[in-house]
Amino acid sequence: MKLLRVGPAGAERPALLDADGTLRDLSGLVPDIDGTLLADDAALDRVRSAAASGELPVLDAAGLRVGPPVARIGKVVCIGLNYHDHAAETGAEPPAEPVIFFKAADTVVGPDDTVLVPRGSVKTDWEVELAVVIGRTARYAESQEAALACVAGYAVAHDVSEREFQIERGGTWDKGKNCETFNPLGPWLVTADEVPDPQALGLKLWVNGDLKQNGTTAEQIFSVAEVVRYVSQFMTLYPGDVINTGTPAGVAMGQPEPKPYLRAGDVVELEIDGLGRQRQELKSA
Repeated sequence: MKLLRVGPAGAERPALLDADGTLRDLSGLVPDIDGTLLADDAALDRVRSAAASGELPVLDAAGLRVGPPVARIGKVVCIGLNYHDHAAETGAEPPAEPVIFFKAADTVVGPDDTVLVPRGSVKTDWEVELAVVIGRTARYAESQEAALACVAGYAVAHDVSEREFQIERGGTWDKGKNCETFNPLGPWLVTADEVPDPQALGLKLWVNGDLKQNGTTAEQIFSVAEVVRYVSQFMTLYPGDVINTGTPAGVAMGQPEPKPYLRAGDVVELEIDGLGRQRQELKSA
């Protein structure tokens, strides 16, 4: 299934994109798409049955904003330097263990919402990423198979980053990762049954129409299953939590001087095979 949330920010309603590409209203069946729904197999089965029957009301998609596909996200866990080619372009050694950092849940916005360039920023960067959405509690997962069984589905994430804040201003990466609007998510949550191999997905990102990133999850140093297993050894993952699993080569930081960092007025577009496409116009904060 392709689950999404549509409507004004803060007042989104749950919806479903059916096999014919028709937008269907789920608000009469479930209150929202969140961890509670994703952990409820019976409720998800009801949604599947209603979608198959064609009985769900049709929504007019024209002019309708698409919000983040998951509401009330508990935490956004991010994995750094998780692609061989990205580590190489930044001059970093491939990590022996996954690099973990966090984004606050309030950085998450819709896939086509405006991204704000922070005040004083000169190094705002792009990163297309595969997001994993948790559907079952993962606590000390004993194997990669057990970890993967905790995944509800997948989505496109844009891990926007401010490199000066992240690297040159002292402390951890948090200052360069948690600026407002720095985590567009969606358009859809695609349930795990529709993604048989998360290590076989192409990722692309364009800036002002120029292709900047063109990678594949096959290049990940740590697979999706291993990332979920590993993270669960250090923290409990709950339904509705999100993991951003890293970005392939092609970010501005890895390019020759003068590095083409983002500015107000730029347009970023990104997509992952089968998971949809995002488009953001950048403005000044």
